[in-house]
Amino acid sequence: MADERPAREQRFERRMSDAEALMWNVEKDPWLNPNGGTVVVLDRPPDIDHFRAQIAATVASVPRLRERVVSGVGRFSPPVWRPDPEFDLDHHIRQVALPAPGTERQLLDLVAAIYQDPYDRTRPLWMFHLIEGLEGGGAALVWKIHHAVADGIGAGRLAESYLQPMPDPPAPPEVDLDAIVAEAVATDASEHGSPSVAGAVLGTFTHTARRQAGITRRLLGEMAMWGADPLRARDAAQGVARTVRQVRGQVGGGAAPEGSGSPLWRQRSRRRHLEVLSCSLEEALAAAKGLGGSLNDWFVTGVVNGVIGYHDARGVPLTSLNTSFVVSTRTDRAIGGNAFTPSRLSVPAGPMDARQRFAEIGERMRVNRSEVSGQGMMAGLAGIANLLPTSMVTGVARAQAARMDFATSNLRGARVPLYISGARVEANYPFGPLAGTAFNLTTMSYAGQLGMGLFVDPVAVADPADLRDHLHQAYQELTAIGTA
Repeated sequence: MADERPAREQRFERRMSDAEALMWNVEKDPWLNPNGGTVVVLDRPPDIDHFRAQIAATVASVPRLRERVVSGVGRFSPPVWRPDPEFDLDHHIRQVALPAPGTERQLLDLVAAIYQDPYDRTRPLWMFHLIEGLEGGGAALVWKIHHAVADGIGAGRLAESYLQPMPDPPAPPEVDLDAIVAEAVATDASEHGSPSVAGAVLGTFTHTARRQAGITRRLLGEMAMWGADPLRARDAAQGVARTVRQVRGQVGGGAAPEGSGSPLWRQRSRRRHLEVLSCSLEEALAAAKGLGGSLNDWFVTGVVNGVIGYHDARGVPLTSLNTSFVVSTRTDRAIGGNAFTPSRLSVPAGPMDARQRFAEIGERMRVNRSEVSGQGMMAGLAGIANLLPTSMVTGVARAQAARMDFATSNLRGARVPLYISGARVEANYPFGPLAGTAFNLTTMSYAGQLGMGLFVDPVAVADPADLRDHLHQAYQELTAIGTA
């Protein structure tokens, strides 16, 4: 019987947004890799034939998963997505077995190596790796997807296509991927022409002219209203002031004061190391409520406390730390791709009562979040950055990232146990991009647990396992205080 569950709609734009194009461009510097992924721990290997059929059906229904990136001319317009005429499902689904004994450390080291293996930029930008041979007969599924395809929320929506609420799922609908791809290629060619230099030049010119005309039209229309409504000019000026504050919060103007941050984490590299930890979602929610804040306040405060503990153990005092958190700007759940903006934050790290630190961090996060409107100013900044040489952009990005200690992200997952082609999902650990910071801690809720992926630059953080232990202890202590 075919799986009759209705797929939730996702709509994707043909052309990358400026922010997506920026992530596509800066990836040329591995030090700034903007991508992340997920490692799902399973109680057993899934039925690989069922899983392949499920992914084939998903690729058939989500064109973005069978599209590749085609660049415009120069930097005057973002790249576009076009069907990959050589789409090969086997390229995107890999199987591998761990050598005995198949420990968690072996698994996490393999995941870090998979992450560092660059994408083939001529193909669709996603990969599955099914890893067997875990201790106790378990398995793991690693999914990495380029950030230009989707952000964390968008990737979570795509993951719904292969996650099932039952251990014996029905057979996916049969699809002829070769025929679907051929039809998509033919339709694209008839509507947009064959990829060529001339076509790229024309598309770039048309996009640039249309964008410039739109900006000019909106500006003239706004100015024409000022005579009839004198207060409108004042409101426009106030809007500019808000924009300046928003840009300052997002690009870090003042977010990393001189002498702030960790003196231990000055070096950076492109090496990556993965650790994982988990906490009870119910206890975390109760603690956040008891402390008078949100789950995200609990999450970020716990990171800060763990970092302080790591430094205290080495006799290194801190005054403040420089971090970032992600603000979703998604207003339409059917929109695919990316809808977020990062917000940079300086947080107190000196001696302070735990409740006071929790309140201070929560308030600073709320102020930053309130200054993000629309799609966030990062979209506008990305449009400017995309006109500059990649070496200049990556150089500036490296200088900014070097002032940041770590990044965080908090994602919402399923509340009930799930399965992948007959295998039960035991744990779900997301891992986010470092993009030049010392580490990224990303958490996702799943079936009463908060799974956290601690993705570390081991040149910056010399002992990732000890940092993990301090983070786990900090969350336990913060939970105990909030539930006392």
